Amino acid sequence: MGDIRNCKQCGKLFQYNGITKICAKCAREDDELFKVVKEYVYDHPGATITEVSEETNVDEDRILRYLRQGKLELTGEGGALVLDCERCGRGIKTGRFCDACAHEIETELKSGFSRAAEKQKPIGNKMFTAEMNKRR
Repeated sequence: MGDIRNCKQCGKLFQYNGITKICAKCAREDDELFKVVKEYVYDHPGATITEVSEETNVDEDRILRYLRQGKLELTGEGGALVLDCERCGRGIKTGRFCDACAHEIETELKSGFSRAAEKQKPIGNKMFTAEMNKRR
């Protein structure tokens, strides 16, 4: 049985699936709002967050969340540097990290995983010996 949690938007109980922190009803509403915002941004390139918010009746925090999640990108002068890279502070259009920091993080993770794999040694006979000692 899954974990039961409160929805971060409406507060109602829902079965947590390990991915989203909101219930299915709020997720559907969020998807509908995202579609409205996406269509407006597509029809009005260069619109600012404030303009998009006022015209679509979607709050700015939600639009910023779409930008951080990488679901949306504001183009043109109005939305060129809306967000800051969480690592270096450089202005970005979408996501959490600039391209340079994302590449550095990816490289660091890959090197960390390869070092961890090198450190792991096959257990081999140790398991057999441990089981034999338990039987005595």
